[in-house]
Amino acid sequence: MAYELLTFGLFALVTIASSLGVVLVQDVWQSALLLGVALLSVAVHYVMLQAEFLAAMQVLVYVGGVLILITFAVMLTRQATTEEEVSRI
Repeated sequence: MAYELLTFGLFALVTIASSLGVVLVQDVWQSALLLGVALLSVAVHYVMLQAEFLAAMQVLVYVGGVLILITFAVMLTRQATTEEEVSRI
């Protein structure tokens, strides 16, 4: 019982910290990675509630789908900012 409470508190802290990081971080790529951490920690909460199907759907749909879509959008829309990056294009 104490281990479950400790695990819940740890992952609740991870969820809150990464969610705040999504909002407060200015780099879009780091924000997308923190979103993945937040979504994965929510999936851990589902596993702790013995809702394995919901945890699997959380990982497949949100982490797998939405995060990959955000990653491609960031990679395709990022503009070169330094002269070195401009010369590579």
